[in-house]
Amino acid sequence: MNIAHCLTRTLTVLVFAADAFLSATALAQSPPSDGDSGKWQFAATIYGFIPTINGTVNYARDTRSSDFSVSKSDVIDHLKMTFMGALDAHNGSWGVFNDVLYVNLGGVKSQTRDFSVGNIGLPVGATADLNFGLKATVWTVAGEYRVASDSAWTVDLLAGARLLDLKPTLGYSIMGDLGILPGRSGSKSVSQSDWDAIVGVKGRYTFGDERKWFLPFYLDVGTGQTQLTWQAAGGIGYAYSWGEVVALYRYLDWNAQSGKPIEKLDLGGPMIGVTFRW
Repeated sequence: MNIAHCLTRTLTVLVFAADAFLSATALAQSPPSDGDSGKWQFAATIYGFIPTINGTVNYARDTRSSDFSVSKSDVIDHLKMTFMGALDAHNGSWGVFNDVLYVNLGGVKSQTRDFSVGNIGLPVGATADLNFGLKATVWTVAGEYRVASDSAWTVDLLAGARLLDLKPTLGYSIMGDLGILPGRSGSKSVSQSDWDAIVGVKGRYTFGDERKWFLPFYLDVGTGQTQLTWQAAGGIGYAYSWGEVVALYRYLDWNAQSGKPIEKLDLGGPMIGVTFRW
């Protein structure tokens, strides 16, 4: 099955799901009041996302791919710089959604024999001390159309694009017998930027006597310069007069086109955020 067909089927499923949801809740919904017509409403979120990062990369001068994995503890211990935030703006049924995730990691070290230089493996008796660094930017931007809005449910369909800009760097220092390797130390790096079109759905279900607790959810899927990318998140939140606090589990996944420097990438882990509304 080709990617265009997969994307068409996914969009069809989302539309039918939204239609079924509307059929079940139409009587309970209340349209925006005339006082809200033409009035923009904003929500800004600052969050912390601590994922486990796994990927497969083809470094220059190597013909075989290398897998890498960065644990949650390594993300915390070796984080050099980060920015994580989202902005949502709505006017009536229409809206715009932006989410930016930037991570700069450095100094993740290990001793291993699963390593090659110029596609030459390590000689017997030698190990490599590896210093892995990663700069990653994930930017999701989408237009939204609200299909449900009442005291319990808020649901938006979305369509837009996602950028993945990635630069992994691997420094190495070889200990022991050098053999025929061309050097005892060095570094490898690649960079890749991919844009993908996405479609999805996001929203929340509010519950409780005072309607303070809610269950936020998000799902998107897309393709373009990668074969397939998708993202999902879900959790629980509590609303205040000024905004809300949320705790979720979030997962992002990319499968690249054949021959790309970055073959696969996935990020998954807990996320805690604070949202301000005005």
